[in-house]
Amino acid sequence: KLSKEMAEKATRELEKMQLQEKAEVKYKEWLKKKRAEEAEKKKKEKEKEKEREAELQEKKTRSEKIFQEWLQNARNKPRPVLNGYGFPHGMSTGL
Repeated sequence: KLSKEMAEKATRELEKMQLQEKAEVKYKEWLKKKRAEEAEKKKKEKEKEKEREAELQEKKTRSEKIFQEWLQNARNKPRPVLNGYGFPHGMSTGL
């Protein structure tokens, strides 16, 4: 009877250890998968950030080019006449 109880206790302990090992293996697999997902997420974020930086740089370059063109064109435009509208000193004299 005593040896039977010892055997049962030993099998329960063995099952418990096997269960614990399985749980540990599953946890390690889950952890590995989670770390891979995190690495992939960081990689995607970096790619998005690079794209955003490239877009900003392109926009800045384009706006600088347009500004320089505007400066060139602004030099060539005629200046507005002071107190214009064809009236002396900007007022109508006959009224």
